[in-house]
Amino acid sequence: MRASPIRSLSARFDEEIRVLKSWLGSPRTIGTVCPTSQVTANRMASLINPEAGLPVLELGPGTGPITRAILRRGVAPQDLYSVEYTASLLPGLRQSYPGVNFIQGDAFDLDTALGDDRDLKFDCVVSALPLLNFPKPMRVKLITDLLDRMPAGRPVVQFTYGPHSPIPADWQTYTVEPLDWIMRNLPPARIWVYRRIAKS
Repeated sequence: MRASPIRSLSARFDEEIRVLKSWLGSPRTIGTVCPTSQVTANRMASLINPEAGLPVLELGPGTGPITRAILRRGVAPQDLYSVEYTASLLPGLRQSYPGVNFIQGDAFDLDTALGDDRDLKFDCVVSALPLLNFPKPMRVKLITDLLDRMPAGRPVVQFTYGPHSPIPADWQTYTVEPLDWIMRNLPPARIWVYRRIAKS
């Protein structure tokens, strides 16, 4: 049964209020005052292979628009691991998306955040982290860590509000390619894809 337009609008307003409150409390870790648009979320989730038999890792779910898109893509809730730094967002996420493995932790220290699941291999990483808020060496270290947790050739999908990739290319170890420029996002978002180069 589809939600009524009024109920959908109310839920969207509640989501925006939660993002704004979180941003006011921690502007460095919350990259925007508006939730990710569903158009952006769906495009990011489109690179997931739900038939791969591997879990998916989400970084920075916020209020859950990308989480929703990942589940709609066909990923089972128990196969989605989602790391959120802001503890106040977790109760709403767990209520809205039961069964998803929501973890309060630091994406820049995934071994600690994932705990006993630190050795999992993922099909895809979908990230809404505000990477431009962090020093470049931290960003490069993060992408290297993420790609080590995936089979070669599988994507790390990241969006940013800048026109350039938040992580520079390293053509000997991983590639960087633009996927899309989403104007139906506030502000407009650029989606980037990073892949480990397979060793010959």
